[in-house]
Amino acid sequence: MAAGKTIKLEILTPIKEIFTGEVESMIGQAPDGLFGVLFNHAPMLAALEFGSFTIREAGGKERVFVTSDGFFEINANKAAVLVDTAESRRDIDLNRAEQARQRAEQRLKEKSKENVDITRAEAALQRALTRIKVAKSKH
Repeated sequence: MAAGKTIKLEILTPIKEIFTGEVESMIGQAPDGLFGVLFNHAPMLAALEFGSFTIREAGGKERVFVTSDGFFEINANKAAVLVDTAESRRDIDLNRAEQARQRAEQRLKEKSKENVDITRAEAALQRALTRIKVAKSKH
């Protein structure tokens, strides 16, 4: 990408700033599917779903984050990701994610029991699988 054609991005949680910097592109997970953003994107406000959020920093380095539900906004080449939680690929504890996957799968096997919240167990399984996928990705 040509010099100067970047977007200032902030990824924020209530607790801390996860990322601030210049990026060439972003790909996020909205309720109706993936969306991509490049330099000079039209103003946009979108809901985010739990999933991966991929950025290409100025200079070409790609970084992947796992974000919770939240919001994405871009206007005048300034973008913000506002989520409850976010973690970079390098910060994901793969063993912990595998254990969470196993617990969720076990809960789903026990779905005939009255006290198992199926929706919650399915959401936990999806979160664990997303973390595992991102942690194992090569880029």
